[in-house]
Order: sequence, then C-alpha cells, then structure tokens
Amino acid sequence: MHCALCVPTPHRVLWQDNFCRVVLLSDEDYPAYCRVELLAHVKEMTDLPAESRARLMHVVFAVEAALRQLFNPDKINLVSLGNKTPHIHWHVIPRFETDKHYPNSHWGEALRAGEPRLLSAEMITALIEKIATAMA
Repeated sequence: MHCALCVPTPHRVLWQDNFCRVVLLSDEDYPAYCRVELLAHVKEMTDLPAESRARLMHVVFAVEAALRQLFNPDKINLVSLGNKTPHIHWHVIPRFETDKHYPNSHWGEALRAGEPRLLSAEMITALIEKIATAMA
C-alpha cells in the first residue's frame, strides 16, 4: 500500500528530528495550517509506547503554542483522523471567526466567501523559530 506520509513531503518542513516532522500545508484559506507527521508508519496512537505518545504530543502542543503566539486565533483545531491516510499525523489549524467555514470544520460546508492569502516569508521564519525554541 502506498502511504503519502512515508515518502519525502512536498510541503515546507518547519521542523524535524528523527521521530517526526512539522510541515506547513499550502492552503490559501488557512495559511498557517500545520501538520505534525510521525516518520514511522504507525496507524494508531495507542500502537506507540507511552513515551513516544508523549513525545509526539509535545510537538503538537509546541506547534499550537507557536501558532497562538504569532496569530492569536479565536480557536485552534487539533485533529487526528487517519481514515484516508492510516499513518499517525495531527492537523494543527488556527481558526478565526472570519474564516470561510467557522464555526464548522474547515472540511465542512463553507459559510462565507474566503479571503485567500499566503504567509509572508517573515511569518514563516517566525513560526520556524518559535517551534524550534519550544523544541530546544
């Protein structure tokens, strides 16, 4: 079976070690949308030893904290589904009351027109620095 997360990512890598990586997804409606991807092909969180689960969640929470500090969102969505890609990964999505889906899931029905935008190089650098500092 082909697994999209077991190959080098096409997305911008914000941080990586030998256990997992943090990538920035290219989404004009959610420009600071990040994903934390376990490097090993493991299907469920409970398949990991407790210390590995804690290590992965430390990264997820570091990304959440960085996004909150930089973007001051109304809410952060943390999502781990894996129905289409049964490989542990966490979506970390800053949400704003003005985004096109709020308060629905960003995968749900749009409620208003979006305002496509991209992160500036300076904001990406700041995000990389915040995550690196949290992981140091």
